[in-house]
Amino acid sequence: MFYILILLILLIVLFSYKYAWWKPAVDWNRPRVLMYHMVRDHINGAKFNKLRVKPAEFEKQVAWMKAQGFHFVTMHELQENWGKHPAKTVAITFDDGYLDNLQNAYPILEKYQAKATIYVVVDRHDRDWSTYKKAHHNSGELAREPKLSDGQVRFLAKSGLVEIGSHTMTHANLDKLTDEECLQELGQSKQQLEQMIDQLVTSFAYPFGIYSQRDVELAKQAGYRNAVTTKEGIDIAQPDFMQLQRIKISGKDSLFAVKCRLKLGQRGL
Repeated sequence: MFYILILLILLIVLFSYKYAWWKPAVDWNRPRVLMYHMVRDHINGAKFNKLRVKPAEFEKQVAWMKAQGFHFVTMHELQENWGKHPAKTVAITFDDGYLDNLQNAYPILEKYQAKATIYVVVDRHDRDWSTYKKAHHNSGELAREPKLSDGQVRFLAKSGLVEIGSHTMTHANLDKLTDEECLQELGQSKQQLEQMIDQLVTSFAYPFGIYSQRDVELAKQAGYRNAVTTKEGIDIAQPDFMQLQRIKISGKDSLFAVKCRLKLGQRGL
């Protein structure tokens, strides 16, 4: 009995450490920005299943947010109306431009009238951009994932629910580029996406979340008005709109974990 009690206490401690469920919520007047990649079933033995949120789980998450009275906005709307949004404002974002964002995520967004922003890589087909960050990731896994066609990007942009943002031309690691190369990645992607969808593109996501102050300034120079990072958290009342934090949603997260993350802006303690 004693050992069972000790084990139970340890489990409670571990659970509390992992989820920090007991901590008070970050002020709900501070908007949350969620970070997704794919909405599709997992692949057995795949390296990047954490980037794949199952459609059923994604619907649970969106349905719960809707039921809890969350207010869904695009990143452009978030930045334009900062400080005027109601409590529980949330911006759903997707990186890269995967086909499942249309096939699996969009019907759920439409069902619950939830807006989102998709950061599209212009030269996105047949590229395994994980290799640009770490050589040992060269599995071809991400290259094999179907990406949105230009026509599908246009459809989403005209849907009224989805904002198209830029994720550079080639999902480049900006840290490895010269100033000229970096500005080209930023500027050309913005220009080509604007031509593609016949709308202004003012939102940007740093590939891999790797960037420096130089890249922030070049993104401003290219004409972006807001940019998201992979730094996890919930921004303060007066944030730097070119370095916005996000809450990462993993394909391995339970609904309870997602609820805790929305509450606190981070994983556990």
